[in-house]
Amino acid sequence: MYDSIIIGAGPAGLTSAIYLRRANKKVLVLEAKGYGGQIANADKVENYPGISQISGYEFAENLYQQAKNMGAEIKFEAVNSVKNDKSVQTNSRIYHGKTVIIANGAAKRKLNLKKEADFIGKGISYCATCDGNFFKNKTVAVVGGGNSALEDALYLSDLANKVYLIHQFNEFNAEDKYREDLLKKSNVSFLMNSTVTAINGSSNLESITVTDGNGSVQEISIDGLFIAIGQEPQNQMFSNVVDLNDAGYIQCDAGVYTKTDGIFAAGDTCEKELRQLTTAVSDGSLAATAALKSMKG
Repeated sequence: MYDSIIIGAGPAGLTSAIYLRRANKKVLVLEAKGYGGQIANADKVENYPGISQISGYEFAENLYQQAKNMGAEIKFEAVNSVKNDKSVQTNSRIYHGKTVIIANGAAKRKLNLKKEADFIGKGISYCATCDGNFFKNKTVAVVGGGNSALEDALYLSDLANKVYLIHQFNEFNAEDKYREDLLKKSNVSFLMNSTVTAINGSSNLESITVTDGNGSVQEISIDGLFIAIGQEPQNQMFSNVVDLNDAGYIQCDAGVYTKTDGIFAAGDTCEKELRQLTTAVSDGSLAATAALKSMKG
């Protein structure tokens, strides 16, 4: 019996683990893939208070080691279901807890175009910092208009000969700093009010078809396509113990309380205004504190 079972080893989940271990609670963290969440793929983190600059990987590694050194038990198993009695089933067994914190983050949103899945690793990527080095001195495109997309374009502009930044609207939904930095890059071209309507190639990506708001169509030869169009939650498995909004995010009172006593949520998996590293860490500490109060009865 664990005092708390935490689903997800991203910043929210690992912060919860640290807070609960400081309270001397028995903690299990279950993670389906790799620790650190999406921040682990960030080239640079420059907006975390008290740290001027750090790589996303280093931040994730520090957080993971801190939780582990404090005694949190971390297992890499995919969760299949959670029940009202706070039991959590994975592919291998059932774990029992007094409380559960759902901090499973969100997955990268896909374009859902033909050949997209076929060309992952063959020209298509969802992580510029992971795969950018494969495209040195080549031509690439980034799809998206938020901070992540502009960060990706900036990162790739130092590697690739040419970067196309494709956004479906006329204005970016990103910090001005990223936009201003990109405007200084001579090898970056902006395709605004445009969408990728086809992915072309035989065994590997060769080109994309781009259609603008006026219906004009052009085919652009590229070596790599980096998709950064946001996230989508993976919460359907929890729908028996939490309420989900129309987009699939968990609805919470006071940020972390779900409809089921003893089950809490934290981080990007929640319905919220802002999904940032700072808010994930904040959510993690709030969820742990709520779990501690719940255990006191």
